[in-house]
Amino acid sequence: MNSKKITLTTIFAALLLLLTACGKQTSSSQKQVLNLSATAPLDTIDISKSTGYGQTGNVFESFYRLGKSGKPTAGLAKSSNVSPDGKTWTFKIRKAYWSNGDRITAQDFVYSWRRTINPKTKSPYSYLFSGVKNANEIIAGKKSADQIGISAPNKQTVVIKLDKAISYFKVLMAYPLFGPQDKKVVVKYGSKYGRRSQYMVYSGPFVIKSWTGTGNKWKFVKNKHYWDKKAVKLQQINYTVVENPTTGHELYQQNKLDMTPLSNQQVKNYRSSSQFKSYPYSYVSYIAYNFKDKDENKRKALNNRNIRLAMSLAINRQVLTKKVLGDGSYIPTGFVASGLAKDPKTGEDFSKQQAVKNTVTYNKELAKKYWEKGLQETGLKNLKLTLLSSNDDSSSNVVSQYLQSQYAKVLPGLSITVRSIPTNNASQNAQNGNFDLYLAGWGGDFNDPITFLQIPLTGTSYNYGGYSNSQYDTLINKAQNEDANYPTKRWNDLVTAAKIFNGDQGVTPVYQQVTSYLQKTDVKGIIHNTAGTQWNYKYTYIK
Repeated sequence: MNSKKITLTTIFAALLLLLTACGKQTSSSQKQVLNLSATAPLDTIDISKSTGYGQTGNVFESFYRLGKSGKPTAGLAKSSNVSPDGKTWTFKIRKAYWSNGDRITAQDFVYSWRRTINPKTKSPYSYLFSGVKNANEIIAGKKSADQIGISAPNKQTVVIKLDKAISYFKVLMAYPLFGPQDKKVVVKYGSKYGRRSQYMVYSGPFVIKSWTGTGNKWKFVKNKHYWDKKAVKLQQINYTVVENPTTGHELYQQNKLDMTPLSNQQVKNYRSSSQFKSYPYSYVSYIAYNFKDKDENKRKALNNRNIRLAMSLAINRQVLTKKVLGDGSYIPTGFVASGLAKDPKTGEDFSKQQAVKNTVTYNKELAKKYWEKGLQETGLKNLKLTLLSSNDDSSSNVVSQYLQSQYAKVLPGLSITVRSIPTNNASQNAQNGNFDLYLAGWGGDFNDPITFLQIPLTGTSYNYGGYSNSQYDTLINKAQNEDANYPTKRWNDLVTAAKIFNGDQGVTPVYQQVTSYLQKTDVKGIIHNTAGTQWNYKYTYIK
């Protein structure tokens, strides 16, 4: 998930809550109303075209749902089994219904997958199907969408064929992207499908009402046809666009909102409050280096490992996270976010195992030594670089300014010019290679290290800087193929690869995002995850 995606996901997930009580004593069900805020309208509710499911994972369900700690829990699949070689998965679909009362069948999954992976649909997440039989060929336009490795031998059975074992496949199947779609409804509404809330049917705990495609208000209402409706306590979730934390804070103080995201300054004011909550994301902000820079001297410098190490060690991430950002953000140990995945054998976080000494820890003297050595090796006396960043993200602005100032202080002869432009333009420039340094970001789509480690592979689409290391590629390929069905071997491959990349400083991690909130103490049962469908309200209630 790139920086644009995670921003949208975070925006849509900004939570707020309102208890409504009018006149006489209300029943407990009437009290179960939750108000959430967003800083922008939903962009789409078509799962084939969505760029994130942080919010809509509550209205669409796949074979599984994401429960606590990113673990898959019961969804539309009643049971599943996998062949010994890990290449064939068989799911039995439970007795479940669409929000219009129609039965959800195995064929609805087949239709959905074919629709999403069809290049004509232009799904931004079609790459997540890679590994499913024929998926890569279909994405490349070499085979038709109906050749994707999914079939429905009967109404209750889905069989999925893989090109290779995928160790994180079960977690992936909790993503709404892989959920069913009702062909009858898609055909009925045609080009209107997914454009308004009424032009859609829903498989999850809630249905969307009053969404016009552009409006500033919409709501989720309990799905009376949901298979596990008895577990759902909330009757309604109301969403309102609230453009900034100041307005949200005012509404919170007036008891019109019971949860609101905090600005950097507000975090400092409320950190000791009992209503203060921090929700981390698997989003890591990093500096991408352009290894194919059009300028010969810049290219020479950016391909020098000592110069990259110097630029990383010159960053005081303690000051950056605690004082500049001040929002509770973490200091990363490497490219892969913390809290994302744990060693299948020991339970230790991947982020601890990937760490390489003297790569991301602030060390002014060592940074200068690497810098001087790098300049000698390249024959350069000074270096002028442009840092590309987004101007519609307040964090990017302050981080860019900090980096510009810090490099001027620590690394003599390094001059940084900040080029701050809208996110979409910045991303397009990066994709086209029009940058020296790019303040980018990546957020995990699912709870496995590969969601990050696929990015630096030679030739991948989000590898904007053109990093390439044959040893790294070999290890990732081994993890995804030869060792795919052996969890411990695969894990060790990924750790070794991550250490190579972090030791190289193929990118320089800057911080891991944390969003902080004020939350009233009577809001219970919110499940939050660092990746994928971050917010799960199925078990949320007001005490």
